[in-house]
Amino acid sequence: MKKVIPVLIAILFVVACSTQKAAKKTKRASNVQIENDSTEYAMETFDGKFDSWYEMQKSKATDRSQEYYEQWNQKYVAAWNAKAASGQYGSFFEPISGYEPNIDYGFELNHRLFYYFQYVENILKIKIMDGGPHVLLH
Repeated sequence: MKKVIPVLIAILFVVACSTQKAAKKTKRASNVQIENDSTEYAMETFDGKFDSWYEMQKSKATDRSQEYYEQWNQKYVAAWNAKAASGQYGSFFEPISGYEPNIDYGFELNHRLFYYFQYVENILKIKIMDGGPHVLLH
């Protein structure tokens, strides 16, 4: 019995520490909802740092056309989903569902999605695809 108590204490300690680490990894979701012809689209990110970084990137002077962002987003979504399907990248690359090339998601959602891909590649240093755009980031 004396040997069981220290083992139980050690197990409880490990469980308590891992629970605390899991709590630290919980990320806040940010949402962007776009209403377009009575259809509502939403983009969720689970990295709270992205929101503040994105706000610093917003500048009318560096904006491109909606078509520009749509074209890159289609390529990025395809590359992202391919990485998610391969399974070799763990749970970071969860599939992006619902981004259809024939749907007008509006400028704001396309702009935000494009910059999320730039954030992942340039700030988090996680390569999504080769040959991406060269964007000046702050």
